[in-house]
Amino acid sequence: MKVIGLTGGIATGKSTAEKILQDLGCFVIDADKVVHSLYEDKKVLEEVKNHFPEAFEEDKLDKKKLANIIFSNPEKRKILESIIHPKVDQRIKEWLKEVKEKNPDAIAIVSVPLMIETGSYKNYEKVILIYAPKELQLERLLKKGFTKEEALSRINAQMDIEEKKEYATYIVENTGSIEEFKKKLEDLYKKLLKDC
Repeated sequence: MKVIGLTGGIATGKSTAEKILQDLGCFVIDADKVVHSLYEDKKVLEEVKNHFPEAFEEDKLDKKKLANIIFSNPEKRKILESIIHPKVDQRIKEWLKEVKEKNPDAIAIVSVPLMIETGSYKNYEKVILIYAPKELQLERLLKKGFTKEEALSRINAQMDIEEKKEYATYIVENTGSIEEFKKKLEDLYKKLLKDC
C-alpha cells in the first residue's frame, strides 16, 4: 500500500482534490472530518469543555465560537490541538490498517491541513500540496461568507502557503477552472501509479 499525505492552506481546494482522487480510485481520509466526528464523542466534549467553557451554550459545543477562540489565540489553539491531534492520529492509523488489510495495493491519501505545521508530513512516503496564492484564498473565503478579519485570521494561523511548498513532493496549483484542476490531479494520479 502506498500512503500519501495531502495538505494545503485553507480554501486552496483540498476537499475538491480529495473527491477527485477518490473518484480516480484512491482511498481518502480527511482529518477535518475525523475532528468533526470526535466532537460527537462525550468524553472529547467534556475535555474540550474543561478548557473552553465559553465555547459551549447549554452543554452544546458552538463550533463557530470555538473556531473564533482558537484562531485569535495561538496558546488556546495549542491546547485544543493537544486534546484533538492524538485522537485524530489514532483514528488515521486504524483506518490505514483497515485499508491495507482489505486492499494491499491501494493508494491511501491522508488529508491533513496542518500536516507540515505538526511535523506529521514525515509519516508519509510523499506529500501532495494543493496550492493557491494567499490573495485567492482570501477571495474564496470572502465568497463563503467570512469577514475579511475572520478570513485573514484563519489564513495567518497556518504556515505561509509559499513556505509549505518546500515540504511537498508534488505541488498541484488550483488557480484556474475545476476542469483544469481535475486534469492536473488525473495526471498526478497516473504519476503516483508509476512512482510509488
